[in-house]
Amino acid sequence: MSRLAHASREALSEGGALASRLDGFVARPAQQRLTAAVAEAIEQREVLLAEAGTGTGKTYAYLVPALLSGLKTIVSTGTRALQDQLYHRDLPRVREALGVGLRSALLKGRANYLCHYRLNQAKGDARFATPEQASQFQRIVAWSGRTRAGDMAELESLPDDSPLLPLVTSTVDNCLGSECPFYEDCFVVAARQRAQAADLVVVNHHLLLADLALKQEGFGEILPGAQAFVIDEAHQLPELAASFFGEGFGMRQLQELGRDCLAECKQTTGALAVVQAPVRELEQALRSLRAAMEALPPRGTRYRALTLPAVVDAFDVLADALAALEHAMEPLAQTSPGFDACVARARDLGERLGRWRDGGDASDAFDDEAPEEEEQATLAALGDDGTPLDATALARVTARGGEVYWYELSARGFRCQRTPLDVSAPLRAHRERSQAAWIFTSATLAVGGGFTHVSRKLGLFDPDTLLEPSPFDWQRQALCYLPRNLPEPNSREFGGAMMAAVRPVLEASGGRAFLLFASHRALREAAEALRGGPWPLFVQGESPKAELLRRFRESGNGVLLGSATFREGVDVAGDALSVVVIDKLPFAAPDDPVFEARLEAVRRRGGNPFRDEQLPQAVIALKQGVGRLIRTESDRGVLVLCDPRITGKPYGRVFMHSLPKFAVTRRIEDVQAFFAGA
Repeated sequence: MSRLAHASREALSEGGALASRLDGFVARPAQQRLTAAVAEAIEQREVLLAEAGTGTGKTYAYLVPALLSGLKTIVSTGTRALQDQLYHRDLPRVREALGVGLRSALLKGRANYLCHYRLNQAKGDARFATPEQASQFQRIVAWSGRTRAGDMAELESLPDDSPLLPLVTSTVDNCLGSECPFYEDCFVVAARQRAQAADLVVVNHHLLLADLALKQEGFGEILPGAQAFVIDEAHQLPELAASFFGEGFGMRQLQELGRDCLAECKQTTGALAVVQAPVRELEQALRSLRAAMEALPPRGTRYRALTLPAVVDAFDVLADALAALEHAMEPLAQTSPGFDACVARARDLGERLGRWRDGGDASDAFDDEAPEEEEQATLAALGDDGTPLDATALARVTARGGEVYWYELSARGFRCQRTPLDVSAPLRAHRERSQAAWIFTSATLAVGGGFTHVSRKLGLFDPDTLLEPSPFDWQRQALCYLPRNLPEPNSREFGGAMMAAVRPVLEASGGRAFLLFASHRALREAAEALRGGPWPLFVQGESPKAELLRRFRESGNGVLLGSATFREGVDVAGDALSVVVIDKLPFAAPDDPVFEARLEAVRRRGGNPFRDEQLPQAVIALKQGVGRLIRTESDRGVLVLCDPRITGKPYGRVFMHSLPKFAVTRRIEDVQAFFAGA
């Protein structure tokens, strides 16, 4: 055992530094094994892939060797909320307990920091939809005069989706860089300078991947060079990386370009007369394109979108409008850094639109050279009315170039994206170039006890691995209930039968339940079925997530309903959450064009799409949901898996083998006895 591994184990042992200085700290053998493995990887500059089940204490397990090593370390978390928790709560406790004086820094993406230039531009503009927004803007102005870090998270009353945020923060597109008149006071620059000087920097995956993507394109780096990287919640990384190594544009980006062009006119006499008409044409082109896309499914391939002549024509009009705006602003580019940036943005967005529409390598175009079997597959993918369907057969053509071009519609907008199907190569290249230690950890990495699936996704060849199951006593603390006689999950009767099976569980537990649904439609139907019942109901979408969770915890006997996005981040310890219900095995939606293209890519290289992609991804997603049930040594609860495929299909064993080892029953009487004996 290396010196660092020994010191790390000692610090986390009974009577060690953390036990002596932190109230409530309990030494855990699993945590000590994990910290030793992390320390060895850091000291040897190796790669470690480690699953640490809920309750292992993985945060302390990697912070201790990172701090004791004295090496420059980047810790990346899955979300900004986890990033804040790690930096403001966990890191200070561990650093104080160890008595080390290393400097640390918190670094977020630029859109998380107040931008003085854009705040100044927004002042005096009557762009507020409600008096509440106007009042909130004044609070931002007042806060801007006293904040030291400029982190928008300091404004707790400001929702994450507030329409004010784009007005007072910058993006890569609209930042003026060193040309900005407020550059010397820039909060982003200051945050990066602190990160450069720090020994341990806490970032999130979005920022880490943005840095890698920029390095790919040769624009330099945001993050300082490091000797060790710790990637927490590492199961999220491949999916996020796919979007960062791709390219896209959307309605919101284009609308913001138009608004920023008009805002710049305040600085230049006569500019409004030049810019106003082309901005209006751009806005009209966007509205026309969105109206034409209304006839499309919510998500689909580019090929599907471009089968509609109205959509093709609308893209042509949008491209012309963007070019006209760029041309109109070119004479103004010399008058201000803002106009110069707007010209560059218009040009870049026009080029992105062209690449998406024309498809650079024609990877999903149908041409005379398409192989005969692909043409036949395409014909097989036609619906009764002759329109192409976004199905696996169509993905065969879409995925030909190793990437997929697709679109997604929102309530009032759209996004067009090019996504690579495999990001293992760029991830591997950056890792090898860094010559640093890399630790990938999460509570959900292994499938059936193995790491093959996630290793391939991350581009890892024969990494060191560690699998530490949850140290909780699942046999005593939990029970898994598999209701009998439920219909197939795709049948019309399933929703009603499932709720009929779940209601006796809720009666036995007195509410205190989290119900997780595979679709928003199923969630809404369940909400209607439970309204007016004896338990307070908290439904995703009816309030912000943080507010829902707070009210659910405080209710004591509530029932919380969520969809896939609630699989992570629901951390409710104690009696308030004693039941987790999962309606269906979380296989990815069949209408996802990126996923369909990935399955076809697996098929093309001779693999089995279900075994190699669909099943492992669903297992990891299920483990995330199950992990909400037991959060501490004193928690007790029942897991209800309603999908009959768990017992009726051979692959059901893979799911069960990947879950904690707890008692399984098919009798509601056992559930009632479990809660009666609480």
